Amino acid sequence: MDMELTREELYLIKQQGFRTNAFKIIEKMVDWCNKTVGSKHLVDEILHSIFFLGTINKVPFSPKEIIPDEDMFIQLKDKYSRPFECYETQLPRRSPFSCVLDMIVLQTGPENENQIIQTLRDLVIILKPGFLVSSTICVSESNKSSKQYGVSMSTTGPNAGRIVIAASCLSSYWDEYVADAVMTYYPEKTMKDYFDGTIKLPKDVTCRAYSIKSGSEMEPCKSCGNLFGLHTTCQKEWPYGNCAEVESLSNLFEKEKEVKEQSKPTSNTYTPENRKKVRNYTLQELRNTLKTIKFNTWSSEFYRASI
Repeated sequence: MDMELTREELYLIKQQGFRTNAFKIIEKMVDWCNKTVGSKHLVDEILHSIFFLGTINKVPFSPKEIIPDEDMFIQLKDKYSRPFECYETQLPRRSPFSCVLDMIVLQTGPENENQIIQTLRDLVIILKPGFLVSSTICVSESNKSSKQYGVSMSTTGPNAGRIVIAASCLSSYWDEYVADAVMTYYPEKTMKDYFDGTIKLPKDVTCRAYSIKSGSEMEPCKSCGNLFGLHTTCQKEWPYGNCAEVESLSNLFEKEKEVKEQSKPTSNTYTPENRKKVRNYTLQELRNTLKTIKFNTWSSEFYRASI
């Protein structure tokens, strides 16, 4: 019995990593926002995303528990009221570290790849592993475009990942072709028999992923090979939509319409009817996951910062 109690206590102590990381990330984002013009919406959005993930964490944390500094709590609630009002009724369109990345790119400029990766690494090093932290960054570019970045999902556990991946697909956060490629497999790792939205990137598009912590280049996983036609010998198949390549290529398509057009899915099953069917299926799977974790207050809306 004592042994069981100890194990439970250790688990609870480990879960405090969520709260510790959440506070450090929020503090950092507020500090960066004060020095970066046009970045308030990123603080607004990350607050909502973190509060939502805190609510559905194995050990739930309220905004008050995440921000124990009373003055800071009052100031944030006054300045960014909507995340505090909407985290139990609206779903985030992306995971928190994606907002962190956008802040750093806005601050640094997209051409400064090394500095962007180094700034991310400096933050990751002070955080506890496993909570609200992306492990990978991806840099995509064509010979026509500036560099576009993406990070892997910074969610913990399969349910949180499933929810945010579905939300990224359904809320138009991800480009439609990228979302359709992901939904071809979501939420399992098998391709739908009625829909194939996978794409093949043009030859002039490069897509490089790196470990944020070590800086070493990483081969695309099998999932990214299947989704985007990226050459790989890696047999690891991450959940579809989890990888940094997804966000990075989505951002590239948003900026480069010609590259997007060249990447259009070519399968006979890629029809308006089947797209509608796969979206409905993804929405149903999302609702099922929310039901599983007893999150019953979703208003069917996805959160958008209004700042």
